[in-house]
Amino acid sequence: MERLPGFRDFYPEPLPQSDLWSADLRQYIFDQWRELARRYAFREYDGPPLEPLELFTTKSGEEIVGQLYNFDDKGKRAIALRAEMTPTLARMAAAHERGYKKPIKWFAIPQLFRYERQQKGRLREHFQFNADIIGENSPAADAELIALLIDTLRSFGLTQEDFVIRLSSRNAWQEFYGRHSKDESKAYEFYQIIDKLERDNPVESEAKLAKLGITMTSVAEFIQAAHPTPQLAEVMTDLAIRGLSGYVKVDYNVIRGLAYYTGIVFEAFDRKGDFRAIAGGGRYDHLVHLISGGKVTLAAIGFGMGDVVLTELLKERGLVPKLQVKLDAFCIIEDETLREASVSLVQSLREARFAVEYPLGPAKPEKQFKRAMELNPGYTIKLERASHGEIVVRFKNLRTREEKVLNPDEAVGGLRAN
Repeated sequence: MERLPGFRDFYPEPLPQSDLWSADLRQYIFDQWRELARRYAFREYDGPPLEPLELFTTKSGEEIVGQLYNFDDKGKRAIALRAEMTPTLARMAAAHERGYKKPIKWFAIPQLFRYERQQKGRLREHFQFNADIIGENSPAADAELIALLIDTLRSFGLTQEDFVIRLSSRNAWQEFYGRHSKDESKAYEFYQIIDKLERDNPVESEAKLAKLGITMTSVAEFIQAAHPTPQLAEVMTDLAIRGLSGYVKVDYNVIRGLAYYTGIVFEAFDRKGDFRAIAGGGRYDHLVHLISGGKVTLAAIGFGMGDVVLTELLKERGLVPKLQVKLDAFCIIEDETLREASVSLVQSLREARFAVEYPLGPAKPEKQFKRAMELNPGYTIKLERASHGEIVVRFKNLRTREEKVLNPDEAVGGLRAN
């Protein structure tokens, strides 16, 4: 039985094959995401993996349906697996924003699903770090999100030589379009062309622009000049104060094709250009208003960082840490008459919050020790009968090879002291 195309199995380390996905690496990535969000005072939220189909079509139009896993449930409701987290966040914020002081700083690590063609760095499911600030329209919020993105990537060992955040502005492009065309109905079509400039054939892009009455030369000159808007200038100054200006640059090649962006937009790329965008986001001040049917208006900005491209990048840069099981102790049972006492000791250590393993059945001591080495414990522990018949615990520090003998009731304190 094979898994579905575009989906992944995650196995514990050590992996039997190098091309398998690691559950331990996934957890490492999640831990880093959560730790950086905590440092920036973000709170974790979540929502259901199934949402009304209308939530996504309201945000993105009917064309989004072709990219969704959608169906009618047994209640005849049109629903879809979540393809992105922002619509859920907008729905949740609109429902209970009065219960939270502004700005709201929330993050989530959802699993997302899209029915689309598989390609490098893009599968039909992935996990994503979403971070958003709601209820604050100043450029300080934009800078805060971008700083979080930079620090998150740095937490994995990536440096200024590895990645860059390319900053742009939908407002700047709107002003450009307004100077060259009066047909507002074609504005979104124009943004789609700009969004694909670096990927599409230049001749085809030029022809598409010509149909809108815009020349490729004017577009190229605008991108080349890279004059920052006042909002972009404020963000750049804020990041410079933090010592992060070397990680960002104004680049109007970035526009983010999604229609709901309203201001500053940005994407993170590896400087070698080997991968698709590592992360992307921007300001979307109208989405909560749209999702709430006009009842709630809240400024918002956020970004998403997927685990697939990040994992590939960390592997390519040699930044995947050594992932292995780490136990505090392995209990070796050489004397089966002491098994019950050994199990009792293991239970006491586990209740004291230590990670401890032991053999579930009789086994030769050398086999037990080999298993212990596979699990990388700090200590082996073993119950023994002393010369006068009393039971003692022998601790062996596997790093220093030092041994000590304690009474069983001293075992928790002895392990804690080390």
